[in-house]
Amino acid sequence: MTTILIPYLIAITLLTITPGLDTTLIIRTATLEGKLKAFQAALGINLGCIAWGVIVACGLGALLMTSDLAFDVLKWIGAAYLTWLGLNMIFKPRAELASTANSGSNQNWFIKGFFGNLLNPKVGIFYISFLPQFIPHSASPIAWTMGLVMIHVIIGFIWSVFLILAMQSVAHYLKQPKFIRNMDRITGSIFILFALKLAFSKR
Repeated sequence: MTTILIPYLIAITLLTITPGLDTTLIIRTATLEGKLKAFQAALGINLGCIAWGVIVACGLGALLMTSDLAFDVLKWIGAAYLTWLGLNMIFKPRAELASTANSGSNQNWFIKGFFGNLLNPKVGIFYISFLPQFIPHSASPIAWTMGLVMIHVIIGFIWSVFLILAMQSVAHYLKQPKFIRNMDRITGSIFILFALKLAFSKR
């Protein structure tokens, strides 16, 4: 078990801390929205990973590997969702955080984090192609898949907490109107780039 888990821990940790859409979302939210909203985003992201873990563990994820239609439908829905988020940030950037507090119902970062992962078929493909390497032949695929996914979730949440706390030390200096507008626009542009990457990705 040690010879299986140690390589997995190393690999999944490196993959987790590699900058991507999740990291961008958490840094942006922690800087501009505060710790509570950032934790909501982190919880949503990790719940999305758990949902994909259940799908893959139950064998439904194999559909994405065998059906081009299923993969393309989910891929385009995910790309459209990221584009919608990005365009809103680009064309409707905020000048102050007070407006966010007054419109909290429209800024549910838990939902955004969750659907950002759930609508990304690459997460499911990653689990399908990566996790079986670390499942013993005599072990239960369902139990081991969920166990490995939960390890990924725990490491991801720890990394999210580190990012959130790190941002708090500089957030006071970054909450200026110009920076907030630029941060929204930059984050929105990154979301659109990820949407394009997802839209043109292949299995």
